[in-house]
Amino acid sequence: MTELLEKALAEVERLPDSEQDAIAALILEELADEERWGEAFARSQDALARMAAKAEEDFNAGRVVRKGFDEI
Repeated sequence: MTELLEKALAEVERLPDSEQDAIAALILEELADEERWGEAFARSQDALARMAAKAEEDFNAGRVVRKGFDEI
C-alpha cells in the first residue's frame, strides 16, 4: 500500500462508521467503473481499428477537409 493511501485511510478511520461506509462505497464504485471501462475498451479495439482505417482511407482519397475549431 502506498504512503498516500495509508494516510487517506488513517483519516477515514477517524470518521463515524456511516461516513466510512459512504467513502468505502465510493471507492468500490470507482474500482468497478474502472474495470467496466477496461473491459469495454478491450472489446472495442476491432471497431476502433476499422474506424481508423476508414478515416485514413478518406483522408488519402481527399474526402477530408481540414478545419480549425473555430471553423466547425
